[in-house]
Amino acid sequence: MHSLRRCLLGTLILAAGFLAAPAASAAADPAIDPAAITAVEQMGKALRALPKFALTASTRTEYVLDDGQKLSLAGTVNYKVLGADHFFVEILSDQQHRQLFYDGHTLTLYAPRLKYYTTVDNLDRSSQALVRDAATELGVEFPLADLFLWGTPAFPTTSFQSALKVGSETIDGDATDHFAFRQPGVDWQVWISRRTNLPRQVQITSHSDPALPTYQATLDWDTRRAISTADVTFKPGDATRIAFVPAVAVVDDTAGDR
Repeated sequence: MHSLRRCLLGTLILAAGFLAAPAASAAADPAIDPAAITAVEQMGKALRALPKFALTASTRTEYVLDDGQKLSLAGTVNYKVLGADHFFVEILSDQQHRQLFYDGHTLTLYAPRLKYYTTVDNLDRSSQALVRDAATELGVEFPLADLFLWGTPAFPTTSFQSALKVGSETIDGDATDHFAFRQPGVDWQVWISRRTNLPRQVQITSHSDPALPTYQATLDWDTRRAISTADVTFKPGDATRIAFVPAVAVVDDTAGDR
């Protein structure tokens, strides 16, 4: 089978250089709709106000073969988040199954089908800081990472090159407003619930590949479910511990990994 070139791999994480882009005057730029900026800021406030949540996302990720042909693969992402520094995330598809646990101190990565796990200790930071820094420090990219970054200084709206309201759309019975944005290296869209101000769907198109691979996720929120530390704590059972190897370094070699 053709090898796969890297695309977004189901993440919304933004590169440090992109986040540090020079600020522009959004109010003076006709490509910037202030209502779109306000909508993103309100969405960020709604996310930051959640003390806990469970989330299931149906995802579709485009991969690009060496000859330029695109493949679109479906998957599921499950999150359980408790407070500022405890979470569990599961990435599941026919090709791969991974789980990640974080308790404010230790990050555990587990492959349930292979029954191997590895840990990174002494992290001692918030979930937001971990998600923001994990790609560069650990080679680990979290799916839907912007859920932790929207509404924080790590996601400045001053770097937007364009921001507009596309219209409205109903997603799974939930009335949403649809917005589109351009930032250096990426176009992205978000559908924001009018009822909760939470994102119901996101779509990202990367400019780093001329084939413009796209990632889409439809989000189903549960903000009322009781979540305990046991729900986000790894229990090794009969799994075998192995040495930590940065995930990005091996991701292209595990396309067929179960």
